[in-house]
Amino acid sequence: MHPSLSVIGKRSDFLAANRGLRVARPGFVLLANPNGGKGKRYGITVTKKIGNAVVRNRMKRRFRELLWAALPEGGLPDHDHILIGRDGGVERDFAALRTELAAALTRAAEGKGDRPRPPRHRRSRRA
Repeated sequence: MHPSLSVIGKRSDFLAANRGLRVARPGFVLLANPNGGKGKRYGITVTKKIGNAVVRNRMKRRFRELLWAALPEGGLPDHDHILIGRDGGVERDFAALRTELAAALTRAAEGKGDRPRPPRHRRSRRA
C-alpha cells in the first residue's frame, strides 16, 4: 500500500461520497468528494449484482492495484475516491481500466462530473 493513501472504512464516509462528483466509465463509477483535510483516501464497492465472491474479490484486487498506481500522482488532494464496480469491469482489459481511471480523475479534477443520479425512493413501511 502507498503511504500517502488510506482506506475508507466507515459507511458514513461512503454515503457522504455519494454527494460528491460522479464520473461514470464502462468498467466502474468514480466518486470523488472533499474530506476536510484527511488526505487522499480510497474505497471500493462491488455489489453482489456483479457476481459471486470469487468474481467480486478479483475485481476488488484489480481496483486496488489501479488506485495504488493512479492516486498518489493523479488523485485529488484531500478527497475521498470511491470506485464502484460495474458489470463489465471484470472482463475489461487492465490497461483499458487504467486509462479510464486516469481520464475519470482528470474529469473530476476539472470539476466535471456526470449528472447526479435521481434519489431512490424509500419504500413506505406498511403498518
